[in-house]
Amino acid sequence: MIAEEAKAIRLSQLPAGVKAVIQAHEESDFQLTLMEMGCIPGAPVWVEMIAPLGDPMAIQIAGYYLSLRKKDADKIWVTLQR
Repeated sequence: MIAEEAKAIRLSQLPAGVKAVIQAHEESDFQLTLMEMGCIPGAPVWVEMIAPLGDPMAIQIAGYYLSLRKKDADKIWVTLQR
């Protein structure tokens, strides 16, 4: 039996309460800032809550909460944590 390969999705697509692991960033001016805030590949991330209109979203990463705009979360690729 072949193990199913984890599919990467954008962080902005995760619903609240779902845990994932950061896989990669898209090239952007904000990429270095995201990495300085702890959004590095291999880091576990958890979507704490999403604002009523969908933007911004609060994530838990590296032991603290971080609020991200949806357009910035859209540049982070994650895989679901099982």
